[in-house]
Amino acid sequence: MAAYEISVSVATQYLKDQSDPEQNNFVFAYTITIKNTGTVAAQVISRHWIITDSTNHVEEVKGLGVVGHQPFLAPGQSFEYTSGSSLRTPQGSMKGTYFCVAEDAHRFEAEIPEFVLSLPRTLH
Repeated sequence: MAAYEISVSVATQYLKDQSDPEQNNFVFAYTITIKNTGTVAAQVISRHWIITDSTNHVEEVKGLGVVGHQPFLAPGQSFEYTSGSSLRTPQGSMKGTYFCVAEDAHRFEAEIPEFVLSLPRTLH
């Protein structure tokens, strides 16, 4: 087991009631679970998202913490939050990184694996 390891899992949902397809506005919620799978406690300091729609339009979002928090996770501990994103197309994807600092001051990045945002029943 790596000393500095954060795993990330994602569940997504299309928010039909907040979307307006006629105005090319498709809104999605995503629930992220961040788990310290390493052997050293660490704090999530900031995030960097790369959001791509199906026309390859890319937006980057950087900021401190996640939903107003900078969770400190002991080995085995998890933090879950829900946030959202809007796209100009019915499909797209997100990926990124969390910048973390371990309790021994080691700095590292945790990868957020790419995940798909899509209207229900539009992908094969």
